[in-house]
Amino acid sequence: MTVAVRSFAKINLGLYIGAARADGYHDLRTVYQTITLHDLVRVSVGRGSGIEILCKNNDPRVPLDSSNTCYRMAERVLDELGAKGRVSIEIEKRLPVQGGLGAASSNAVATMVALERALKKKLSGAGRLRIAADVGSDLPLFLVGGTTLGVGRGEEVYPLPDLPSIAMVVVMPEVGVSTLKAFADWDALVESGAELLHPVKPTPGLTGAPVRSAGRTRASAPTRAVAGLAQLTRAATSDRLFEVGCVLSAWLSGLPNTGAPAKGGSRAGNLLSDLVRTGIENDFEKVVFPQYPELRDIKGALERTGSRYASLSGSGSTLYGLFRSPVDAAKAASRLRKQGLKAVATSTLTRQQYWKRILD
Repeated sequence: MTVAVRSFAKINLGLYIGAARADGYHDLRTVYQTITLHDLVRVSVGRGSGIEILCKNNDPRVPLDSSNTCYRMAERVLDELGAKGRVSIEIEKRLPVQGGLGAASSNAVATMVALERALKKKLSGAGRLRIAADVGSDLPLFLVGGTTLGVGRGEEVYPLPDLPSIAMVVVMPEVGVSTLKAFADWDALVESGAELLHPVKPTPGLTGAPVRSAGRTRASAPTRAVAGLAQLTRAATSDRLFEVGCVLSAWLSGLPNTGAPAKGGSRAGNLLSDLVRTGIENDFEKVVFPQYPELRDIKGALERTGSRYASLSGSGSTLYGLFRSPVDAAKAASRLRKQGLKAVATSTLTRQQYWKRILD
């Protein structure tokens, strides 16, 4: 039996990097948002033993050994379920490698979902999250989908009120950016004593007492989820993350708790305007753009084509721009392609849409 699963991408709506931790990771604050672009992962289980990784596109950047996150995921799932068999995982790449869209992490979670169905066995919710977090920092977000708050090293995720479906353009340059190097460059920037705080503009209306988090995920009321941000971020070495966390919370506190698409782009337009006014940014731009000035140029090109908000996703190299309507996004993508850029018009995915479309 072969099971096919769509492996959706994510973008980051703001990404703030805190102090390096004792375990070598950094504390992060980000809002993850799933989008419609995806790879396709096919998993089959037969007689025998072992795990086989195939890449339908023969992309040399996709590892076919145990270093692939899908391989490690399959190992963990088989062990957790006490299952045996020869697992074949075929990845049809449509998303860039080292592109900041979470492709490898999404592929691994798609492998988990497909393997459960192929084996006709299910992991517990807690087991799913534990395995995902062990395999990689941003895997758990793909077990939530939609609009999701990421804290800790990014593995601690909290469902947020969904943004409406928003039109966007994604530009995928040929260059790949190493996340490890981007973090190393960030640490060097911090060591240099550079000013790292953004000119953020706190939004009025942040209310509510902080609440403590009891677990990795919690489908709590929207006001509790965003109010709890202050409690989650307060730490002696992370005052900066506390400040930007409050800014994120202020912006998110006004989101309606529905996943309905915006009509005529007006609701999406208001949210985009709020996002711009708040001044939410991606810290990686401070170290990636000097290394890859062509990426800064692409962000400028997105803004010139009418993007209301443009940003690097993750550590890059992918950039995205959010637009008021699908028509605007389509026109912008066409203009960018004429400039020789690999640009595609797409949209964000609400949590309900994410889980409805995940199975091929």
